[in-house]
Amino acid sequence: MQNEPALNSQKRTVPLHVRILIGLFVGALCGLAANYGSVYATQQGYPRVQQTVEMIAAIAAPCGKVFLRLVFMVVIPLVFSALALGVAGMGDSGRLGRVGLKTFVFAAVLSTIAVLLGVGLTNLIRPGNWLTEQKQAELKEQYAAEAKVAEGKAKTLKEKKVSDLLLNIIPQNPLQEMVGAMDGSSPGGGILSVMFFSLIFGVALTRLSEHAEVMTQWLEGLQAVSMVIIGWAMQLAPFAVCCMVFDLTARLGLSILPPLFGFVSTVLLGLGIQMFLVYPIMLLCFTRRSPIRFFADISEAIWTAFGSSSSNATLPTALRVAQDKLRLPAEEARFVLTIGATGNQNGTALYEGVVVLFLAQVFHVELTVFQQFTVVVMSILAGIGTAGVPGSSLPMIVVVMTSVGVPGEGIGIILGIDRVLDMCRTVLNVAGDLTIAACVSGSHNPAENAV
Repeated sequence: MQNEPALNSQKRTVPLHVRILIGLFVGALCGLAANYGSVYATQQGYPRVQQTVEMIAAIAAPCGKVFLRLVFMVVIPLVFSALALGVAGMGDSGRLGRVGLKTFVFAAVLSTIAVLLGVGLTNLIRPGNWLTEQKQAELKEQYAAEAKVAEGKAKTLKEKKVSDLLLNIIPQNPLQEMVGAMDGSSPGGGILSVMFFSLIFGVALTRLSEHAEVMTQWLEGLQAVSMVIIGWAMQLAPFAVCCMVFDLTARLGLSILPPLFGFVSTVLLGLGIQMFLVYPIMLLCFTRRSPIRFFADISEAIWTAFGSSSSNATLPTALRVAQDKLRLPAEEARFVLTIGATGNQNGTALYEGVVVLFLAQVFHVELTVFQQFTVVVMSILAGIGTAGVPGSSLPMIVVVMTSVGVPGEGIGIILGIDRVLDMCRTVLNVAGDLTIAACVSGSHNPAENAV
């Protein structure tokens, strides 16, 4: 009986995504009220009201950035451990044979299509340009320091030859690249070099026999610690969202809503095309399954993914669906889906490409063709290295943003609606894992994939 109040208090705990949405709405409403009051007071000859609003916004902005700093702090260890484990999880050379190679090819093809789709739609719709020129100028002035750094990096990239840029992906000193990856001071490819080193490290780990288990456990521990710190940061997310959205809407008012609507529409359109056009084509080409029947069979996994926003949390359901509903070979399903929970994040890769280009448009950061190519490559790699838990894509998005000169703090613009879109892209991630599992099995066991 004494524990009853504690149990009731646990049941009444408001979910994190609900608290983030509450923070979003509170910050937006307070910011809009402050913006309207400031404009009205200025027109009526009360400049002190506007000064007060600016002072409150100046206090709110750093408070919101505490969350971002905590996330930035663990980006490098998270990228290194997640990517290395993603590759090492493929197993030894024997296991990396037929099934492993097919899994990798299908995952690479689908991720590439997803990112190109997201980048293409963002370049076509250009939702970041829906912000008025005056508000874009105000926003750019707010991030003037970061914009100056971005312009410097863009100028440096233009001066370098394509061959040098590609060669810089291979780091001479991985530790030096890690130190300078976040602020752009690395001498080589920055975070892309870190990713390359992580991939090579993971491949080399599969060749070890004596020390592989110890090193794998160390990487798992590093990743686990990084995720714990991100978990702490996510507890601050509602407050951070409230502060950052207040700062944004207090300065820009309602003008920020059209580009956000365009951004959400672009993401959902890309996810829909990948889900209901690309996946069915893959199923028709490599299996004998009806796409309609396939989606009906995996509906339980889809709803679990939508509700949990976690590929890892959905993995047990996906394994059961693959064996009971799709009737895939148990060993193949277990291998493909386990790897896919971290190594095949189609929805996350698409989303990251859209976010980076959208924020580049908002901040008037003109990306060169090579920089957009960098966004595509890094988004694909980030799809491999993103943990299958809610909010885990945010550090990877910041990595891609800073690598092409987009202010990392700009992530606050989309942070409030990230949770809803996270639920949607997790559905695509899980459906993609099951699609690959069916295609891998169907490519050499066609009878088992017949309807």
